[in-house]
Amino acid sequence: MGLFSKLFGTDAPAKPGPSSVKIHPSVDGGLKAGSASFTGGTLVCKCKTKPVKVKIASQVAHNHVCGCTKCWKPEGADFSVVAVVPRDSVTVVENGDKLAIVDDKATIQRYACKTCGAHLYGRIENKAHPFYGLDFIHAELFEEAGANPPEFAAFVSSAIEGGVDPSKMAAIRGRLKDLGLEPYDCLSPALMDAIATHVAKSAKK
Repeated sequence: MGLFSKLFGTDAPAKPGPSSVKIHPSVDGGLKAGSASFTGGTLVCKCKTKPVKVKIASQVAHNHVCGCTKCWKPEGADFSVVAVVPRDSVTVVENGDKLAIVDDKATIQRYACKTCGAHLYGRIENKAHPFYGLDFIHAELFEEAGANPPEFAAFVSSAIEGGVDPSKMAAIRGRLKDLGLEPYDCLSPALMDAIATHVAKSAKK
C-alpha cells in the first residue's frame, strides 16, 4: 500500500454535540461524518461574484483543527480547519487570476483570493520537505458534502498568539476532547512520526 492510499483510505468517525465553547463553525455543532463515496469536489472562495473555484480530485486526509496564526480562519473563528490532499489532485478551474500567494517566504505557499481573503490551497515547493507532494486545503469550502471530518487538533496553544484569552484554554481543550479531537501543541503523533522518519532517511543518504 502506497503513502497516499494509506493517507486517504479511511473515513474518520463523527462526534456530535453542541456547546457554548466555540472552536470553528464547521465543528461547533458536532462533527459530520465523511462519505466513503466522496472522491473530491470543488472548493469555492467567499466572493459573491466571480468566485475562485478549485477542483479537488481526492478525499481529504489528516483533517484537523489548527490554532496556528498562519492558516485561514472564517470571520469570528479562533481556529482553522485544515486537511491535505495529493498535489496532483488540485486544479484551479475558475478565476485563478484572483489568487495570490500570501507569504512567498513561508514554507507553505498559501494561495488566497485577493478579494475575499479565503485561502484556496497551500503548496510546498521544497522537494526535501516531509510533506512535499501534499497540498493543504480547507474542506469547509467544498460545494459538496462528504469530506472526512477533523481527526485531531494541532498547535492549540498557538491560538493564544492569535488573540485567545489564555484563561479560556482549559475550556477549549475540554471541548476539543468532547468532540473527539485530541488537542496537541504540535501535529498528531502519526504526522510527527512521519516527519521524523523522513528526516532519518534523509540523513542516511
